[in-house]
Amino acid sequence: MSIIEKAINKQAEFPAKPRDTSIERAQQEHSPARSDVFIEPAAEAPLNAEVFTKAETAPPVEEPAKPVRDHKATVTLNLQQLEQRNFVSLSSERRLINEEYRVIKRKLINNAVGALSQTLKHPNLILVTSSRPGEGKTFSAINLALSIALEQDKTVLLVDSDVLRPSVSKTLQIQHDVGLTDYLLSDKIGVSNIMLSTNVERLKIITAGRPHHLSTELLASERMEMLVNEFATRYHDRIVIFDAPPLLGVNETAVMASMCGQAVIVVEENHTKLSEIEQAVALLPKDIATGFLINKAHRNQGKGYGYGYYYGAN
Repeated sequence: MSIIEKAINKQAEFPAKPRDTSIERAQQEHSPARSDVFIEPAAEAPLNAEVFTKAETAPPVEEPAKPVRDHKATVTLNLQQLEQRNFVSLSSERRLINEEYRVIKRKLINNAVGALSQTLKHPNLILVTSSRPGEGKTFSAINLALSIALEQDKTVLLVDSDVLRPSVSKTLQIQHDVGLTDYLLSDKIGVSNIMLSTNVERLKIITAGRPHHLSTELLASERMEMLVNEFATRYHDRIVIFDAPPLLGVNETAVMASMCGQAVIVVEENHTKLSEIEQAVALLPKDIATGFLINKAHRNQGKGYGYGYYYGAN
């Protein structure tokens, strides 16, 4: 007699106990009804069938990991709306705002590629700031970027480095998940993940990213220095404009200024105090080329008064 037959005969000597109906009722009360689930009963194995204690299954085949590709995003700027808000126009129409920023950008480009560039560190990196908030630095930075984008042999990158109060995205109505601070916080984020192409052929934008309590440390980090060096040396025809926080009361701007070759301080006419301008200039490196852009200036145009934007180097 086989071992299996002996086990069957032994089990037959002890009749099965009747099922406890109270336990069965409790199980039914606590088990949700599943009319959509059907469990197929296992087929009864013959007595001479082999008994397997563990199923033999082949290990799953792992697929090779796919390389992470950089995500290159494109944003569409509402150029018609920007023109209505008195920003530099990309149309063929001659407008006063275009003419004024054409004069300003010419000085900056000459400093970036002309004779003076040999005496400056990173002359193609331009910091746009002010002494206090509300003087129009973001408006000026965007207009400079749009004006330089009209050049036939230059490209421009606009970086919102005002990580405490970013305004470029809000002004241009841009929504993007990652920006400058995200790049500085994670080595898994590449430059192409934060650099946005636009419907303006020669204009690219980097947003500020998430606000962070260590923004000064991030902007002063080695990763930021490497990024700035790449901006300065990778493309010989690129001008980079940093929309930075105001100089007074903010440590980040002085850190950014040490990495740039030029600085534009936006001054609001009849509003900015001379003492504030002097304090702001004192915070800049001694070897940086500094200019002043007078914003919201009223002057006689022969047909009434309009806004004027001027630039002068110290």
